[in-house]
Amino acid sequence: MNHSRSNTGAPREPGLPPYQVVLSETDWSSLETPFGNGMDLPEVLTRLLTPDPKAQVNALSELGEMVGHQNTIYEATAPVAMYVAGILTHPAATTPRPYRNVPIRAALLNWLVSTTYDASDEIVGRTEQYFPGFLAPGTIVASFRDLRPMLYQAVSPFLRDSHEDVREAAVIAALILAEHRDHLAVHARAILDTSGDDPNRRVARKALEAWGHDVPAPEPFLEEPWDWEPQSDGRGDLEPPF
Repeated sequence: MNHSRSNTGAPREPGLPPYQVVLSETDWSSLETPFGNGMDLPEVLTRLLTPDPKAQVNALSELGEMVGHQNTIYEATAPVAMYVAGILTHPAATTPRPYRNVPIRAALLNWLVSTTYDASDEIVGRTEQYFPGFLAPGTIVASFRDLRPMLYQAVSPFLRDSHEDVREAAVIAALILAEHRDHLAVHARAILDTSGDDPNRRVARKALEAWGHDVPAPEPFLEEPWDWEPQSDGRGDLEPPF
């Protein structure tokens, strides 16, 4: 594949196609989902751009089930992830979520976190131990992982976002999508220093450890043998606190 080059001659990663192109040029009915094919996905994806935040969050929840059922990557997962990443800069992404003064962009980023985590180095490395060939070229998971540079480009502009929730979600997504990038270390340390979200702190800690950074010992409860699975459908924000 030919890559464009910057003025310095360094290769540039291919860019994410516009979300309109993903929507119109994907043969959704030919793509596998856990419940058949993806012919219903365009309608759900379009609802992400409505001005109704409840409709947006419900659409994200539906997508999580339609292309990420039981933490599995399907053929339809890749174009859906590309679409979600492509609308991060859309005006609809600034809609405040129900009952919280948080842009829906944070929910979109958290959806990408949850989805890409299922194809992360940690998960596929563990799976490969039991299913050799799981990451062979041309497999669904391998093809999905090939999108990581494009998805990273889409989330990286929000690493310094003014909204804390957006910023933290973007950092976690970037840590899952990127290989060692020196400039991400400062963001990972910020998560350890300021975040109250234990799963996010675990992602930051693991990234720093993998990159050879010294990090404080984890709190005892973080050492328990449980698997982190991000929950990003946002339904808890649709109801008032009880």
